[in-house]
Amino acid sequence: MSERATETPDGRPGLTLLSHEGKPYRFDPGALCLELLPTGGPGAFARYEVLHEPADLAVWAGRSRLADGLDLTVDADELERARTLRNALFLFTADHAHGRPPRPEHLDVVNAAAAEPPLVSRIEPDGTRAWAPGATGTQLLSTVARDAIDLFTGPYAHRIRECGAHDCRLLFVDTSRPGRRRWCAMEHCGNLAKVRAHRARRAPDGA
Repeated sequence: MSERATETPDGRPGLTLLSHEGKPYRFDPGALCLELLPTGGPGAFARYEVLHEPADLAVWAGRSRLADGLDLTVDADELERARTLRNALFLFTADHAHGRPPRPEHLDVVNAAAAEPPLVSRIEPDGTRAWAPGATGTQLLSTVARDAIDLFTGPYAHRIRECGAHDCRLLFVDTSRPGRRRWCAMEHCGNLAKVRAHRARRAPDGA
């Protein structure tokens, strides 16, 4: 995985990522909690870190599938807890996708974040939905953790997968009706797989 999140160009849910070659492509992981994972990760994935300072978490929230208009304040401690939650979710999701049992330490991190008060929305006088003022990083992390609990205990839990490409570690939940999604993005790993298959079919026997 060599992707880094960039700006969201339209209102569709998901992220715009950059490939090894610097080519942008659309990746929709299917859930808010999974949108946090491409911001970095544990171990070798730390080289993809984009959450370097508190403002970076606020930028991520603005590019996520959360509704617009979130006025978020994040401090250094909340940023550190965001990276801790992200890393635990990363490993927990990967274990789940590969049929491995969850590790208690990852569940403890998710449950602790979810126990805090979440983001609060409200109805404006004009009938529109808005966020209550004074949102904090702690509330954001609670909302992300609660989304993870809903996902991993919900009807799509069995559809949480890792991209089928051998060199891609992006994780997603397949919410499509057929339930046959294999790739992080058809325009990225899906097309590369098609090209490889086409070349293999055209190659002389034994080549």
